[in-house]
Amino acid sequence: MVLNQLKSFKNLSRAQLKLKREMKAATVKELKTALSNQDKEELITICLRLSRFKKENKELLTYLLYESENEINYINSVKRAIDDEFDKVNRKSYYFIKKSVRKILKTAKKYIRYSQKNESEVEILIYFCQKLKEFKPTIEKNIVLRNIYVRQLESIKNTIKHLHEDLQYDYLEKMEELNFQ
Repeated sequence: MVLNQLKSFKNLSRAQLKLKREMKAATVKELKTALSNQDKEELITICLRLSRFKKENKELLTYLLYESENEINYINSVKRAIDDEFDKVNRKSYYFIKKSVRKILKTAKKYIRYSQKNESEVEILIYFCQKLKEFKPTIEKNIVLRNIYVRQLESIKNTIKHLHEDLQYDYLEKMEELNFQ
């Protein structure tokens, strides 16, 4: 069995294969158990060490520690970031516009993942769609940009279904403004 694996991984040495098998990530349940056994100082050390490895880890910790208590300010800061990115879009050709819009959407989705609140997701995506609809040159002339817009509208509709009835009504009214005439 090991020989078959070695044949399929011709470029990897035996030591690399052994290391690859040993470096499996723990399950969430295993991590939860291990973290519950740590004291406060060890948890702080683990979080700080985790924050050094990826920018997203640091951003998530920042959200959890500072911004999760005031979701409205967080949403407004995400909207400002979206505004800044839309201002930087290279409008010379639709190719550059598409690349920029995809990047903005990816960033917005990242911030939505940090929050994990349906209301925040709807607010941010509605704002993204408003900015995209107001964008010049118009997105109606480009099928890819129009499809991105339509997909986000569908995503918003699906998320709205999980909200309270009063919020659903308010957000559906906003959605009416976003539909193309």
